[in-house]
Amino acid sequence: MLTMRLSKVSFVAAIALFATLVSFGNITDYGTNFAFVQHVLLMDTIFPDATIAYRSISNPALHHAAYILIIAAETATAVLCWIGAFFMLSNARNTAAAFNRAKSWAIAGLSIGFLVWQVGFMTIGGEWFGMWMSDTWNGIDSAFRFFITIIAVLIYVALPDGEIDA
Repeated sequence: MLTMRLSKVSFVAAIALFATLVSFGNITDYGTNFAFVQHVLLMDTIFPDATIAYRSISNPALHHAAYILIIAAETATAVLCWIGAFFMLSNARNTAAAFNRAKSWAIAGLSIGFLVWQVGFMTIGGEWFGMWMSDTWNGIDSAFRFFITIIAVLIYVALPDGEIDA
């Protein structure tokens, strides 16, 4: 059982590291990554005859607000997963009840991460803003990989742990 617990800790830490690097990249290379959000919201690279172009947002302040919200959610994912990994590791040799309670931070962080990439990128960006139509500014494949990985870790971590064998 200790091996499984340590495995769960390492999986949460791996997602925390990933979200940290994504947040760091978005903050330190704001302009490059902002262009992605801006083009998705402008819908300027979707099919020219698409009838959903009325959904586009052309206000630069709203582009920045959306991007800052994305960065904040990615950062929250990272912070909560790091805290979760710490508490889980601190309780890895503790009772099953204590270890299971220690997962709450990680579960919160993983849940936010899932929502960022599934709801934010796949649903809102992909479907509402038609990102799937763009050859240039299309993050569907990446978002899918991210949220599938996160949901797999979330399911694994959420499985209840029993007592450690003596």
